[in-house]
Amino acid sequence: MTLEIITVPCLRDNYAYLLRDAASGEVGLVDAPEASAIRRALDDRGWGLDLILITHHHGDHVEGVEELRGAYGARVVGAVADSRRLPPLDLEVAEGDTVALGESSAEVIDVSGHTIGHVAYYFRADDAVFTADSLMAMGCGRLFEGSAERMWESLSKLAKLPPATRVYSGHEYTEANARFAATVDAGNPRLAERIEAIAAARGRGEPTVPSILGEEIATNPFLRAVDPAMKAQLGLAGAPDAAVFAELRRRKDAF
Repeated sequence: MTLEIITVPCLRDNYAYLLRDAASGEVGLVDAPEASAIRRALDDRGWGLDLILITHHHGDHVEGVEELRGAYGARVVGAVADSRRLPPLDLEVAEGDTVALGESSAEVIDVSGHTIGHVAYYFRADDAVFTADSLMAMGCGRLFEGSAERMWESLSKLAKLPPATRVYSGHEYTEANARFAATVDAGNPRLAERIEAIAAARGRGEPTVPSILGEEIATNPFLRAVDPAMKAQLGLAGAPDAAVFAELRRRKDAF
């Protein structure tokens, strides 16, 4: 492991993540929902800020960027496909690009669906992927801009990462997502165990992210759209995976 990762709660239910490269001491940030909480976390540790990685343009992920840039001189990275809606970028990236933080390196993955131009940052050497509002603990983001087919393609990319990958998503929505999962996957024993663990963690005031990708594949209904048992439960036996995902997303939107 080359990265120290600090979870920073922001706003009502957002998370930002501070990343410190052990070899160089360089510090990065994934998303900036608000500057004040992030500045406190940096100052408490005596850290500067060298790099800000933006996942998508929504205000609750970028509102703190300019204040942090001004205070620390951080370079700002985001998707070229969405550059017109992001704060000014020092580095524009697309799927297949890599971004260096000291000796650590993130691979850029296009995970459009929640928004067009949403990206995830995958630190392969550290088994960590920062997915914001694409793949979330027990869920996925609403389809504000992309189609169900586009979002399913994005989630399928993430599902192919190693099962031990830690998934750092952008919000503390896990309990609500779990309540929905129980309505469409009630016979899944792994899901029942996870729901208990989530309730216990939240009862202790602990975050439920990061989650583990292998656990998401086993219990997150949106990733289980490939599973014949899930298809049968929804009355969609034999249907294409993307159509099953679309039905799950429709039901969650109405839940």
